[in-house]
Amino acid sequence: MNEDDLDDYERDAELSLFREYRDVVGQFRYVVETERRFYLANEVDLTRQDAGSDFYFELAMKDVWVWDVYRADRFVKSVRVLTFKDVNVEELSAREFKLPQELALDE
Repeated sequence: MNEDDLDDYERDAELSLFREYRDVVGQFRYVVETERRFYLANEVDLTRQDAGSDFYFELAMKDVWVWDVYRADRFVKSVRVLTFKDVNVEELSAREFKLPQELALDE
């Protein structure tokens, strides 16, 4: 595999991951970003843990989708993260599910 083939493969994998994200984001309540990963989750518990003169964050999530191009299965039952770095948790706005007009049951 040459360098161009590898670049094409990585670009296609990233595009596929983005499309999957776009398809599943409506099923989740929170977007969570850590230094290493990006998650979608339906339950999030973020706790500051003091450790002597320092502290770290303990992040527990349930019903999770993980943004990781190299994972075979991105849907995970639960995730626990310990980090000294920043954690960003955002609640997504509720969206009403609407069927496309061509699939509507109304006549």
